[in-house]
Amino acid sequence: MYNKLQYISQGNTHEEQLHNIKKALDNGCLWIQLRFKNGNSLELFTLAEAVKMLCEEYQATFIINDKVDLAIQIDADGVHLGLNDMRIKDARSLLGNHKIIGGTANTFNEVLQRKNEDCNYVGLGPFQFTKTKDNLSPILGIEGYGSIIENMMNENIKIPIYAIGGITLENIESLMKTGIHGIAVSGLITHSENKLQLINQLNKKLYEGINI
Repeated sequence: MYNKLQYISQGNTHEEQLHNIKKALDNGCLWIQLRFKNGNSLELFTLAEAVKMLCEEYQATFIINDKVDLAIQIDADGVHLGLNDMRIKDARSLLGNHKIIGGTANTFNEVLQRKNEDCNYVGLGPFQFTKTKDNLSPILGIEGYGSIIENMMNENIKIPIYAIGGITLENIESLMKTGIHGIAVSGLITHSENKLQLINQLNKKLYEGINI
């Protein structure tokens, strides 16, 4: 099963991105989603190559936000696609069945859509307000996750759900009780002064009662 903690990369430059990703890997995060909106095609390709080598070194999962063509070029583990990105069906035909495809959702109907599109996991959010992403969808909160997961159970829909959007360490226990699989975070790890302690605490809460 997929790692319960995803780090979505941050950084305005190639150097900042690589630094932040390496720090996340160094301190125990084993799933990286590369999200670099500022770079041109060459910068993004160069960064992706470097991140792939790092992830191979750390035996971490490496997926790329949005850029299916880049994921194919460097043989990443998969992609994450928003609702307005390439269609899952088209991405699957290009990537093949062995690659991971994650999809964004904000409602139960969108989770159902993603399931029917043959996504491997769903990034469901936002949990609360976050500065990381522009044009936020409606905030879900704990009640929103609980309601969507309950609907999934009633319809026997089984797909890993990752909560995303403004999540803090204090939110993990209540979020996990809703039935989500894990979390995807960005600024929480990027801006932490003690990443080792934070990632250890996150993993402990995410895997409580489960052998890591």
